[in-house]
Amino acid sequence: MTRDAVIVTITGIEELHLAKLVDDFIELLATSREVGDPAIDRLTPNPYPDDADSAAEFAESTRDDLLDRRLVDARRTRGSLGDVTGDDLAEAEALRTREMTVPVEDVDAWLRTLTAIRLVIATRLGITTDEQTATDGRHDVYDWLGYRLELLIQAADEADEGRKV
Repeated sequence: MTRDAVIVTITGIEELHLAKLVDDFIELLATSREVGDPAIDRLTPNPYPDDADSAAEFAESTRDDLLDRRLVDARRTRGSLGDVTGDDLAEAEALRTREMTVPVEDVDAWLRTLTAIRLVIATRLGITTDEQTATDGRHDVYDWLGYRLELLIQAADEADEGRKV
């Protein structure tokens, strides 16, 4: 933990999977902005569910800006992950842990991005509550991202306490 960064411990395989999820999210935001995509709609909530005209006007004036901000956040998050690519990590490399440094100014982007990815996954899988489970493992990524979010929040809180001293 430093005054200008948050340190999070992560394994090589976790970092690879997280990078792939962020890459997929970036691709979604860059290519799929259609109204009617439930995941994109979930990322751009409708504040006027009972007024179709107001909802359409609001979406027209804010949707692209909101998605552009999410894209900027996702790219900042991906930048913190570094050059992680490839599917064939050696076992020793996959299981090694390292301290990943997230600049303090990027923590909010990380939190927003991981939360948004969880929203997309929840929408795609039909998850409506955190208590829902599946026996086929499809919810595991959703749960794992929640765990990663929790660790990042704890590390940010600890870093914030260190800055107050």
